[in-house]
Amino acid sequence: MTDNNSDWGLDVNPGALPTRARRRREVAANPVAGPSSEVPRFADRVAPESADSVTAEPPVTGVPGSSAPSPAAAPSLAVAASGPAAPTAPGRQQAEPSTRKSFLAADTTRVPAETGFRGILTKLGIRIAPSQRELEERANTRAVSQHWPGPRTISVVNGKGGANKTPTTVMLSSVFARNGGGPVLAWDNNETRGTLGWRTEQGPHSATVMDLLPQTAQLLAPSAQSALLARYVHHQTEDKYDVLRSKPDVLASEQKVTADNFDDLHEVASKYFRLNVVDSGNDETAERWLRMIHHTDQLVIATTTLEEHAEAGALLLEALQARGGRYAELSQNAVVIVSQSDKNGTAAQAQEIADGFAQLARCAVTIPYDTALHKGRIRWGSLRPATQRAWLSAAAGVAEGL
Repeated sequence: MTDNNSDWGLDVNPGALPTRARRRREVAANPVAGPSSEVPRFADRVAPESADSVTAEPPVTGVPGSSAPSPAAAPSLAVAASGPAAPTAPGRQQAEPSTRKSFLAADTTRVPAETGFRGILTKLGIRIAPSQRELEERANTRAVSQHWPGPRTISVVNGKGGANKTPTTVMLSSVFARNGGGPVLAWDNNETRGTLGWRTEQGPHSATVMDLLPQTAQLLAPSAQSALLARYVHHQTEDKYDVLRSKPDVLASEQKVTADNFDDLHEVASKYFRLNVVDSGNDETAERWLRMIHHTDQLVIATTTLEEHAEAGALLLEALQARGGRYAELSQNAVVIVSQSDKNGTAAQAQEIADGFAQLARCAVTIPYDTALHKGRIRWGSLRPATQRAWLSAAAGVAEGL
């Protein structure tokens, strides 16, 4: 029958087509004749609550005497049940993590000797192990070549003038800059005739800390560039560190640095330099001296073999220890560097002074006499090899506390 008024365009009445509801009614009325694969309504939308509440329904095998198709040809419905996994079959073990040997071999390569007679043999093609002294030198070089997460401040102190603070500042700056790279600053924090500028190379200007102080806000701005700092510090072309000079030709009252001033200067130094080595003055009551101690990460006591210099250094450590807290920590972790001041002195005299600090500081090292350290500009290359090794060892001891 054709309905000319419908849009179907077929000789089939839609109402006569079988529907799911009609099939369910037919199955309910005649279950034997219904297909054995009929799925209950919404069965595919219900999740089982537990393994105990859901049981597998046995497949329909048909009713005797019916002509229903074989159940083997009918699709089955699998209902997942939650619960513990099936136990492992006897005799089977869970797979263990792989113990495969890595293709990346451990770095066991040892660099042959490079110095001394052994180094000469290496250059001739005879590979020979380095000496114990060369191994110690390599270990010290690695120690001073490290970079730390954040800037560090080393303060070189002694309340007695002429105790070798300035040469100690210069040599530590040289060692760290030459080996570790990166910006290192030697800072003259002396308000009374600081001589760090006289013992180091001068740049193409004569700027001092007093010229830098009014520019701290500009240099701390987000848009400030590191190259701008070259107007105020003096780069050491041979030893690769920079110097912030004081102004020794004016009175202390004309270059007074307050605690707030020092904080501003230290913030600038910490922004542009990874390591600040501060050469202190002799007035331990000055605001700039006290703020220097506040910002210190590693304290270094510089002294010579003269008794008054050593005693002044020891008294300072004892005074810091007595104050407790952070001051006591700095005192206990201090490094004492004893320099031979007299060319007629002996290494035993310097060692005796160093041994006297054993109970006051973390370590004490000695530096042999070297004429290159006693006057004029100080250069690393002008030192004798023994002096260079001694300063490398001293700087390694300092680096241990950073």
